[in-house]
Amino acid sequence: MSKLIQYVIVRSDLSKNMQWPLGAVIAQSCHACAAVIHNFYNDEYTQQYLADLDNMHKVVLEVTDESSLNDVHKKLQENNIDHKLWIEQPENIPTCLVTKPYPKEEIHKYVKKLKLLQ
Repeated sequence: MSKLIQYVIVRSDLSKNMQWPLGAVIAQSCHACAAVIHNFYNDEYTQQYLADLDNMHKVVLEVTDESSLNDVHKKLQENNIDHKLWIEQPENIPTCLVTKPYPKEEIHKYVKKLKLLQ
């Protein structure tokens, strides 16, 4: 089996346009990572990913805004790709999305047009 990978997709406008501090943006991603591991804890890929903690592989990508994040969310839903869209409360702002761990060849096609978070 190929290496398992987890994608973290963050809205770049949070820090660039909305002036969110870097720590707040990172916290959003951390919340979503914890939630997706919890939600899919018994999944075979998740268990394999957790069995080798020192070699976890994550890639952090960016989308430009809420609409773009929702587009990725919809595409993943349509293709039955397990993930968590994190919505910050009480503001009700979608901030990021994290996939459960997958073999790269199963998931890369859904995110290959996205750039690394800058």
